[in-house]
Amino acid sequence: MADEGTPVVFVHGLWLHATSWNPWIEHFRAAGYAPVAPGWPHEPETVELARANPDAVADIGIDDATAHFASIVEGLGRPPVLVGHSFGGLITEKLLGQGIGLAGVAIDPAQIKGVLPLPLAQLRAGLPALGNPANLHRSVSLTEKEFRFGFGNALSDEESAELHRRWTIPSPARPLFQAAAANFVLHSQAAVDTRRADRGPLLLISGTADHTVPDVVTRSTFKQYRDSTAVTELKQFEGRGHSLTIDHGWREVADAVLGWLREQGIS
Repeated sequence: MADEGTPVVFVHGLWLHATSWNPWIEHFRAAGYAPVAPGWPHEPETVELARANPDAVADIGIDDATAHFASIVEGLGRPPVLVGHSFGGLITEKLLGQGIGLAGVAIDPAQIKGVLPLPLAQLRAGLPALGNPANLHRSVSLTEKEFRFGFGNALSDEESAELHRRWTIPSPARPLFQAAAANFVLHSQAAVDTRRADRGPLLLISGTADHTVPDVVTRSTFKQYRDSTAVTELKQFEGRGHSLTIDHGWREVADAVLGWLREQGIS
């Protein structure tokens, strides 16, 4: 990768396929970076294949996914920028806390151990998985209505339905159970080293209308880093929901990330 720009690894969260990052990949490549968007462990290569084989990703936990992406990073030869959305944001935080990665951007990151707020909207958004304890070992899909509440609540009905049709896939429910129980488990997989001082800079991004990871949760996550001297910043997007990486306004978010990276001297 010696002739390419700084590598960027995009990490998606639950219920979206890795190819949902394709517009970001093109945008970052045009800006001089060398982006990739790997899937989670065993994730089929296309949305269609993922829907046809939902059990492929069943029972995958946070540590499984984190180790998977750590291995990908190791194979790049150069420390990358990590950009994650939702549970991909939590994985980004975990990797950065392990000293992996040049910098991290966690967009609407799933809550880490130590975060206490649990808004009703977040509880409702998690019900498709958490509503049945047997889902711990299963993969779960979102209906169009469930996606509308959890992702597309700030969008028109038509745009939300189109995003559901285009990008949604079955995802493992285990990470949701792990995050929900994090504050009651001594060695939770949702734990992040928020005190580390020698890590790369971290940007947390929230959408103020997000139901799945409400703004108050991201703000509480930001406070967990108060004992670290490393660069940690928070940016909020007014009126944006959990779909902010894939909806019509994705470029505004992507440009904000690119601008922040330039401010950190990373190009």
